Amino acid sequence: MIAYLDSSVLLRLVLGQVDSLSELPSVDRGIASALVEVECLRTLDRLRLVESLEDSEIALRRAAIFRLLEATEVVSLTRPVLSRAAQPLPTALGTQDALHLATALTWREHSGENLVMATHDVALGTASRASGLTVIGL
Repeated sequence: MIAYLDSSVLLRLVLGQVDSLSELPSVDRGIASALVEVECLRTLDRLRLVESLEDSEIALRRAAIFRLLEATEVVSLTRPVLSRAAQPLPTALGTQDALHLATALTWREHSGENLVMATHDVALGTASRASGLTVIGL
């Protein structure tokens, strides 16, 4: 299965949360926006500051994010993706989720391959379904 992976999927995995994506072993190929790296690293930094996580713990989690991204096809936030995210969408979405959805839809159109949306974000999952994508993780 080819899956678009948003940051919620990677973070739950890296943080060892029990409700992480059960379908992840079935994902043969992961696709993600370049936005995922920023979101994941900002979240880890926020956890370091707010929850006082040790530097060694943060270093391990950051390294895990980088390993996951190396095994993932990271899609740049190109002008076509940005333009698509700015267009009306079938459901209400914030900026970051609109960028994720636009990236997934643009990738699917250019590749001609089918993909599923892997997310734990309800709003992104709803908009993805309304855009014709199968959603896993909710």
